Order: sequence, then structure tokens, then C-alpha cells
Amino acid sequence: MSAAKASGDGLSVSFEFFPPKTEAMEATLWESIRRLEPLDPAFVSVTYGAGGSTRERTHRTVHRIVDETGIAPAAHLTCVSATRAEVDDVIRDYRDAGVRHIVALRGDPPEGIGEAYRPAPGGYANAAELAAGIRAIGDFEISVGCYPEQHPESASLEHDLDLLKAKIDAGATRAITQFFFEPDTFLRFRDRALQAGITIPIVPGIMLQPNFKGLTRIAGLCNTHIPDRVHRHFDGLDEDAATRQLVTAHLAAQLCADLHEAGVDDFHFYTLNRAELALSTCHLLGVKPGLPAREFAA
Repeated sequence: MSAAKASGDGLSVSFEFFPPKTEAMEATLWESIRRLEPLDPAFVSVTYGAGGSTRERTHRTVHRIVDETGIAPAAHLTCVSATRAEVDDVIRDYRDAGVRHIVALRGDPPEGIGEAYRPAPGGYANAAELAAGIRAIGDFEISVGCYPEQHPESASLEHDLDLLKAKIDAGATRAITQFFFEPDTFLRFRDRALQAGITIPIVPGIMLQPNFKGLTRIAGLCNTHIPDRVHRHFDGLDEDAATRQLVTAHLAAQLCADLHEAGVDDFHFYTLNRAELALSTCHLLGVKPGLPAREFAA
């Protein structure tokens, strides 16, 4: 990974976006990409839904990043609701378009998080199988997900590490964590992974969600613990969006700074397609623009 050009004490950042559903959302997305590109991110990832129209939006967004920016895109790919042949066609399309990085995920059940997952008939059963399929088609960089806190469907933290090792054996080159709030949560997980023989980079995923009610809901579905101090920071701010943004950036930057003191240099931000919080957080960390912003066609 390359570090942001201007500064940042050797830090490297990357950003996650989701494909836009409307013209207004598309304008917001590309404004965010335009504003974040000067930070020279190591890559930007684009999420991938279970529905056909969502997948097409992902493909278009990834292709446009390749064609119109200097950023390396990482295309999300899941096993949900598709045969191996259909997924393999997508992999080849990305390869032919110049994409060299895929985020391989099992994906959530089409019915939503919390429902029972069932592999699609004739499809890849899990992220390890998907990573192996990607590796068979091209020389991709392959990122996979991991959980510093126990996955809601997992029997134990040890089982989570076994699944991560299976993904690595299948070809994964990087793991990106589910979001969390305490530095020790990540550091303990990193230490357990190393003790289990896992040596690929493990990048902390940092959530930038100022809607605390929404954050609480997502955290509950993902088995992510929200500390009391975070609850206290957001207490009384339901009707104060501007202050919630400030609190969110402060908490995210403090988490990253604490991790950096413990030797962590790479951070992946879940941006929710908004540049303001990502820019604020990076600025607090000393990661500042080093390239002129690009203009995008409407």
C-alpha cells in the first residue's frame, strides 16, 4: 500500500463506498470521490448487493473509477444469489477492465442480516471458495473480511480464525475487519491471529456513521460492542446532526491514533458515501491532500 502523499506519519488510508441508487446519490458519491482522491488512498472499495440492479451499479461505478480517476478500485464480490459461472464472468470482466483488487465476501442472506444463510444452487458456498475461484482466474489482490469480535453465526473466536485461515489458504492477501470501537478489541484479535499463524495484513475497518440510532442497529446485527463512553458522547444529540458529525470524527480519529501508537499504519474507512467525515478524520490524523482534485463529468 502507498501512504497518503502529503503527510500522515506513514499512515495509509482506504475508503469504502456503496453504489448509488438515484441520480442525486450518484452526484453525492462522485463528489465524495473527487474530494477524497487528493488524499491518495491505497484503494477505494465499492460494495456489492444481492440484487441484479445493485450489481450493475457496482460494475458501472468500478469501471468509472478505473476510467476517470487515478485511484485503484477494489470491487466487492459476494456468493449470494449467483452461480459460479455468473460470478466467474464478473471476475473476468473486472480483470479485462483493469481491476486488480477484489474484496471477496460470502455476503449476507438476501432476506437480510440475521436470517439463515443458504448457498445459491450451483454457486460458491463461502468466501474461501470464492477466493479460490478468483485466484484461478487472475492474479488479483484479494481482500477478505474478518471479525475482531465473534461473528454472530460463529461458534467461537477460534472458529472465526479457522475460517480466516481457510480464506488465506485459498488466496487471500489482506483481511479487513468489521468495525469496532476499542483499540484493544483489534489488538487482541491481531495477536490471536498472529499466534494462529496468520501473517497477512489485517486492516482495521473504521465506521463513520454519525446517526447513532442507525449505528446501534447495525452494531447489534454484527455483534459489535458499543462502549458506554460512546453512548455518553452521543447522548442528547438526536436532533443535533452537526455535533454528531464532530463527535464521530473525533472518536474515529482517536481510535486510529491509539492504534497507530500500537504499530497500526493502515486504516479502512466505511464512508457511507460522504466525504466530510472521512476528510475530517484524516485531517485530525495528519493525512492531508497532496494532489489536485479531479473534475468529473456530470
